[in-house]
Amino acid sequence: MSDSLANFSALAALLRRHGFRFSKAMGQNFLVNPSVCPRMAAACGAGPEDGVLEIGPGVGTLTRELAKTAGKVAAVELDGRLLPLLEETLAGLENVTVARGDILALDLGALLAEHFAGRRVFVCANLPYYITSPVIMRLLESKILFAGITVMVQKEAAARLCAAVGSRESGAVTVAVAYYAEARRLFEVSRGSFLPAPNVDSCVMQLTPRPAPPVAVPDEAAFFRMVRAAFGQRRKTLANALSAGLALPKEAVLAALARAGIPPEIRAEAMTMADWERAAGEMAARENGG
Repeated sequence: MSDSLANFSALAALLRRHGFRFSKAMGQNFLVNPSVCPRMAAACGAGPEDGVLEIGPGVGTLTRELAKTAGKVAAVELDGRLLPLLEETLAGLENVTVARGDILALDLGALLAEHFAGRRVFVCANLPYYITSPVIMRLLESKILFAGITVMVQKEAAARLCAAVGSRESGAVTVAVAYYAEARRLFEVSRGSFLPAPNVDSCVMQLTPRPAPPVAVPDEAAFFRMVRAAFGQRRKTLANALSAGLALPKEAVLAALARAGIPPEIRAEAMTMADWERAAGEMAARENGG
């Protein structure tokens, strides 16, 4: 298999040969821009002593590029119809393993122990749009200290995931990502780079997991419940959103925010990480009777 797979005619011929039809439900869009996968693989940063976990290899275009630089690549593919295609496109690559499975359901610790024992592990993937946030949060919440997570996502999703906490673009997922990792956008990819072409452009972004969160909160689960409640009604003031979302008396919420030095009329999108930290501490103190 030559490295010409990332072009329309070669990909179309491969799909015809195997009788493959795209699944809208799985959000399948395969890259046909030959410059993107080499650039993603280089940005990933994995070397000959490292391992790369790829999520949703498709027909293996990015997988082949990762195999050139990484010591080991393990690709997890949900769609069993793609396995015969991958057998063809990845034939002869001894440092590549393909496993069928759902990355949202697999035991990540066991998966990494099986394929990457003793290696640093990076993640590199072209993620289906519909599972972008669940996959990213699955990786981050696993508390596995990946060396880096380089993924292609919808352009608007990248803006939200990489936004500064406290900016207009921020949301609950922005706060969660910032809690676990440092995020940055690398480069954009036009919709014409895919077959079939989606209705939106994409962006390659990179997450560097933090050894420790940038803020200290008394209870992570309660912290994220608070953040989700605040952004669940983002047009409301923080006090009203927390009162409604957490089913708490507004007076108690106002008192906790006052102790934290947070104006009652502030909205969730204007809250910085330091604000969230203080709010979490005072809300926890309220629940504990403090």
